[in-house]
Amino acid sequence: MATPPYQQPSPAIMSMATSGSCAASVLGPVPFKDVEEDADMVSAVSERPLEEHADMVSSLPCHTITGVSSLKLCCYQGFWIPESWAAATAAMQRHFEPRLDDVIVSSLPKCGTTWLVALTFATMVRRVYPPGAADHPLRRLNPHQCLPFMEGLFATRRQGKLEGLPSPRLMNTHMPLQMIPHAIAAPGGGRGCRVIYICREPKDMAVSTWHYFRRAFPELAFSDVVDLLCDGTMLCGPFWDHILGYWRASAASPGSVLFLRYEQLLLDPADGVRRLARFLGLPFSADEETDGIVRGIVELCSLRTLSAMEPNRTGYVVPRLKLPRQALFRKGMAGDWKNHMTPEMACRMDSIVADRFHTTGLTFQ
Repeated sequence: MATPPYQQPSPAIMSMATSGSCAASVLGPVPFKDVEEDADMVSAVSERPLEEHADMVSSLPCHTITGVSSLKLCCYQGFWIPESWAAATAAMQRHFEPRLDDVIVSSLPKCGTTWLVALTFATMVRRVYPPGAADHPLRRLNPHQCLPFMEGLFATRRQGKLEGLPSPRLMNTHMPLQMIPHAIAAPGGGRGCRVIYICREPKDMAVSTWHYFRRAFPELAFSDVVDLLCDGTMLCGPFWDHILGYWRASAASPGSVLFLRYEQLLLDPADGVRRLARFLGLPFSADEETDGIVRGIVELCSLRTLSAMEPNRTGYVVPRLKLPRQALFRKGMAGDWKNHMTPEMACRMDSIVADRFHTTGLTFQ
């Protein structure tokens, strides 16, 4: 499969990607916010209209979350995704082509996504932006502004921005693995790229999801979130199919998919960063360890540090839904479900997890 055609990025982008004496693949991705408005960044491949998928979207089963009337979910290929993402996902499946040095960060919503995005970006750019640098992009940008959100670009017909980015590209998605075409190399050949997935204990995911959405939709009931997760009809659900798609791929192709546990990352973030770097083919040198680079990345990307920065205290993650960036940074802990769930709720979720995961080797105890 040939690498998709894309225009040579503008001099400004190339300068950012290749500053110093190292190649772009060594220095890592450019901060997406800094280049996304560059007119020269659009691919030679024309932007494809989403209307080609309109009939398909109109035929999908849909429902609206009680208390979140502006968020309509549709069931596409077995997963419940926002209606605005359905055509975008179909377009992404048809047209996205990975490069060998692409890195995709994936997760269900509210599972440590922002933290993993920050850690991955900081790890990849550390040779041009050491974690202690005053001009580090994470000191002036929200982590999600440092890389493109794949379905968001396709939903707004800006997928040419992806094709125009210099390599290596770092991207983010909430899509299940089977909806990211060619992400994993087929047996015996194919391209593929690297995928990093973070998984969280489902009961804590339920609590974090509720706190996040109630910032914009105060009428949303916690019991409704639990019901939707248990029914498999919550955002990007069923959660068990989403998780297991990546879990099985990580077992089959450990060099292509890194499966991280949020709780383990909390216990030892430095070890998690080292694992991340090795997976990316960018292990920390002895000098970097001595200089405290790992410790610096962990500190820069910590909840305490990021939540205090101005770019994370103002503005919106999703302007249309009025979801503030502040909502991305709450407690960052494990076990908070005990402060919210009734015994019946916890038992119901645990029973579903036991039923869906008991033969997989993946546990949440």
